[in-house]
Amino acid sequence: MSMSTPGPERVPSTVKVGKTTGQGKPPSGGSGAGKPGGSRPTGKGGKGGKGRKPVTPVKVSGGRNWGPIAVAGLVVVVAVGIIGWGVFASVKSDKDKAVPWEERAAAITGLVNYRETNPDLVKGSQHKSGVLKYEQSPPVAGEHNPSWENCNGVVYTEPIPNEHAVHSLEHGTVWIAYRPDLPADQVATLAAKVEGKEKAMMSPFPGLTNAVSLQAWGYQLKVDSVDDPRIDEFVKALRVNASIEGPTALCDRGVSVTGSTPQG
Repeated sequence: MSMSTPGPERVPSTVKVGKTTGQGKPPSGGSGAGKPGGSRPTGKGGKGGKGRKPVTPVKVSGGRNWGPIAVAGLVVVVAVGIIGWGVFASVKSDKDKAVPWEERAAAITGLVNYRETNPDLVKGSQHKSGVLKYEQSPPVAGEHNPSWENCNGVVYTEPIPNEHAVHSLEHGTVWIAYRPDLPADQVATLAAKVEGKEKAMMSPFPGLTNAVSLQAWGYQLKVDSVDDPRIDEFVKALRVNASIEGPTALCDRGVSVTGSTPQG
């Protein structure tokens, strides 16, 4: 009986064959892939091997739109400014009303007050017909024609008789006289202060050395520019207030005479 020498024991090798295509990737037609209602294994141990890890969506934070915010902020700033100015103007107006008009007039630099220096000049009711002579040029008070010059916001483009103009001053009118050679745009600036305003009138005045001369009953102010802020201060303080016949004295129903000769 012969015995054979045993050789090395052969260990069977095990080869795991998976359903893959390409380089180890699951086949495109795998279980549940691309089929309506199918499910793709996502965890360990599912058929077809290890599934893909779910991709976490990346949140993109959009930049804040500053345009509408800036516009809204600007609107708020403008609104606050308008309201603030309205409150300021209202308070200032009330404050101005609380100050007597005589004090406001006295505060105007360069104002001449003939009521203090010549009381007889401003007595009033000194009606006299014909051509009259005046110490002031333009005149501010004194004897005057029985008829007043219409003064309800009238802009005269020609000179008017002093005798009628003075009577208008007695009724509380502010008379703006200007040098005849002023440029048209400057005349328009003055006209805007008169047109449509009761107890106000303007006219050119020959021989005037200053650009503008303002008259109220017993008051006078001469300035060299139509943009001088004292013009508005004069009108605001003395229009109507300077009347010695009360605020109801008429400005219409008078005459609209031009030239140097009074009517009647």
